[in-house]
Amino acid sequence: MSAHATAAAAPAPSPHTAETGRAAALATGLAARLRWPAPALLGWLAAWLLTLVLRLAGASPWLALGTGLVACTALALAWPGLSTWRRMILGGGFPLAMLGSGLAQGVPAWAWLLPLGLLLVAYPLRAWRDAPLFPTPPRALQGLARQVPLPAGARVLDAGCGLGQGLEALHTEYPQARLQGTEWSWPLALAARWRCRFAQVRRGDLWAEDWSGLDLVYLFQRPESMARAWDKACAEMAPGRWLVSLDFAVPGVPPARVLRRPGAQPVWVYRIENKPYRGASSGSIRTPGRR
Repeated sequence: MSAHATAAAAPAPSPHTAETGRAAALATGLAARLRWPAPALLGWLAAWLLTLVLRLAGASPWLALGTGLVACTALALAWPGLSTWRRMILGGGFPLAMLGSGLAQGVPAWAWLLPLGLLLVAYPLRAWRDAPLFPTPPRALQGLARQVPLPAGARVLDAGCGLGQGLEALHTEYPQARLQGTEWSWPLALAARWRCRFAQVRRGDLWAEDWSGLDLVYLFQRPESMARAWDKACAEMAPGRWLVSLDFAVPGVPPARVLRRPGAQPVWVYRIENKPYRGASSGSIRTPGRR
């Protein structure tokens, strides 16, 4: 019996899990439809109201401010479809506004380092070599399953899953697949695990992850990471499997397919046909098709 035949017999997701996934997808879609600067205004308003309520309730200034900062930072990280600069504006606008208000009186100087500390916890220095937190937009992978059909129970990995938006997009396309996510930041991995109950999310290094046995690997990385990802896929994945990249192509390697929709980022689809000769990312490998 083949691995796919065995996987196909796996139990279907429970109705509760399916309902949770649909509700999360609906909330993500509604948030993504808000035009800028509405996300920033709503985030700042929520943080201001939370801080004000805590101060009126008698909370100390640093506790009220810290709670507001945590709330605003969480919204900046989780809001779908925002660029990195807009996330920084959303997360940084609230503490800047607090500096000019009376609500910040009595806050110790060290408290203003809290946003930096939260950033380092959510996005540790080791992860800076990979892509920043760029969530997969809703419907970004629409039509992928028609172009790359997979059997029920296929193993699909979101390498660097962040908060789980890519896993949600993959789940929409492949509801019967066995979805996995890897994320180095432990707060993001915990959030993705909570949001994506239909997937197995683990904290780990996507470059140390073993890709053998996977049917499809999805990435939303930096352009300079794509050669390394292609070499890893060719070295570890079986022929006939797939590497899918949102927005960024593998330099010098012709894709098997490209999904293009008006106003959306392209989706580059690569089929693993054979193994690289050795070390492409370091410049010593010549992968067939690369010049």
